[in-house]
Formats: sequence, structure tokens, C-alpha cells
Amino acid sequence: MTDRIDKIPNGQRYIVLWDKIVYDGWEVAVSYENLELYLTKWFSYENLELYLTKWFSYENLEEDYPLKYNVVNRGDEISIQLMHTFHSLIQRFGLTQDEENPDIVLSIGGDGTLLHAFHRYKEQLDHIAFVGIHTGRLGFFADWKPDEVELLAQLMGESAQQDDLRVVKYPLVEIQITTQNGIETELALNEFTLKGVDATLVAELHINDELLETFRGDGICISTPSGSTAYNKSLGGAIVHPSLDAIQIAEIASINNRVYRTLGSPILLPKHHHCDIYPRASQNIILSLDHVYMQRNDVLSIRSMVAAGKKVKFARFRPFPFWSRVREAFIGYDML
Repeated sequence: MTDRIDKIPNGQRYIVLWDKIVYDGWEVAVSYENLELYLTKWFSYENLELYLTKWFSYENLEEDYPLKYNVVNRGDEISIQLMHTFHSLIQRFGLTQDEENPDIVLSIGGDGTLLHAFHRYKEQLDHIAFVGIHTGRLGFFADWKPDEVELLAQLMGESAQQDDLRVVKYPLVEIQITTQNGIETELALNEFTLKGVDATLVAELHINDELLETFRGDGICISTPSGSTAYNKSLGGAIVHPSLDAIQIAEIASINNRVYRTLGSPILLPKHHHCDIYPRASQNIILSLDHVYMQRNDVLSIRSMVAAGKKVKFARFRPFPFWSRVREAFIGYDML
């Protein structure tokens, strides 16, 4: 008989591979309900771990935390069907679904679906890893294809059984929005943008507390390395490998003439550096954090920097180098 113990007096979790405990000539039957009671009765708290070591070899004492997962889908017919298929495939590996506290979040849709999943679970990034199946155009984050769902479920299940979940970690951009009411802190996986609503955006740009320029134009985009292949790329920004802890500042249609001048080139800032943007007072602006948009006129300043101590994790069940992703996403042919 194998009984699972959720809690015993020394505060650890074990799998018990016997159905009785023999102590001083007494045989004590083991059950899920009364195991803690018997351990407390027959073994003093001081020597409990010693007795456990004696009767239960450490090869058979193992922590048991079943891997939990959840699925976020785009809502179209194909994505929903794939979700049901994945649920049925993963069950045989013992993984349990948990919408509130998953260990792995599977996104089925496109990169937008994965961004939605990221913001849904952004407060749990310390223990969640993401993986994506794309059901439309090739996704940069969602790199598994619909016909690979069976392989993905198998590799995920085997990884859980072997306790060998491999992940890559990408940096994030932290945004601090200052108003008269205080400071609001946000995270973005791809990029943060700032644009004027009904007029040209006018804002001072400071790097590490020193004035760099007064910007006039459509807006400013601040991206992460993983977001450097998104909006940033269309603005002429550089593609940055996500192993670099950096953010990139790119101008959106800046005005440059003999009266108004900006740098006119993308800027890379390493971690521990920050950029402060001071919009003109009471200016109507639109802020975007990935796919989330908000219109504001109360912003005093916006600070952007590499998020300290926070990264997004992606589960890797097979090799897929970053530059291979770039080639497949933007060039599309196989290497000779």
C-alpha cells in the first residue's frame, strides 16, 4: 500500500512505501487519516526524523508535488479543439489542471494570446513557465505547431515525471508611472509605448537623471530584447538577443529640422540604467503595455528600466535557438 502524507510533525512531505510501523513490539497500522497521530504518539518530536531515517530509507522518501498546468486559448474553433485534445493527452502523465496557481501555462493561439497569458499571471512569474502553440501565422513566442500537440504533451509529461523542466529566462521592462496620486508600477514582456492623442507628443527624455533631448513626434517605444522583433523592429530598432539584460528606446516618427532636433537613433540601455520621460503638462497621451492600452492626462513622469529580479520563463522541451526563430519568422527559408 502507498499512502500519501500531506503533513507530518517534522514539516516535510513523504511517500510511505509500507502499510505499518513497528516500534517496541507494537505494530501500528498506517492510514492517510491517522498517520500523523501515530507518529506523534509513538515518536517524540526530537527524534522523529531519526526514526524516519531508520525505517524509511531516503531512497524511498521523496517530495511529491504533481506538476500543475493551465491552458489559455484564443477562443477560435481550432484553438478550443486543440485545448481539449491537449487535456486528454496530458492526463495519462498525472498532471493536474489549476487555473489559479499553475506551474506551466500553455498558450494556444498566437503571440497576442501569450501576451494575454503573461499579464494574467504576471504576479506569479517566480514559479510559472510559459509555452505556446500557434494556430495562425508563425508565432515568435508560440513556436509549437498544431500538429505537434501530441509531441508537446508527451515531452511535457515526461519532463514532469523526471522532474526535469528546462526553461529559458528573458528580461522584462519595468514601468513606473508617476502622477500626483503616487507611483504605479507595471511590467511589459514586449514593449511599452507612449503616444500623443490629439497632438504631437512633446516630452523631455532623461537618461540616468541627465537630459538627453526634448522629443517631438508621434511617440516613443521602449522594448525588451524579446520584444525587439515586434513593434521595435518596424521602427528600425535592432534585434537584441534575450540573453542581454537591456531595454531599447526607439523613436516613432520624430520631428527633425533646424528648430527641433532628436537623436534619431535607437538607444540600448543596460540593466541598472533608467530612462525618465516627462510629457508636457496635462497632455493627452496613450500608454500601451504590450496589448493593454490606457489614455491618460495625469502623467508627471514615466521611468523605464530592466525589471530587477524579475524575468519571464519559457519551458523548453526541445532546442529552438533564438536566431533560428528570427530566421523562420522573417526570412523563412532553410539554411544551405
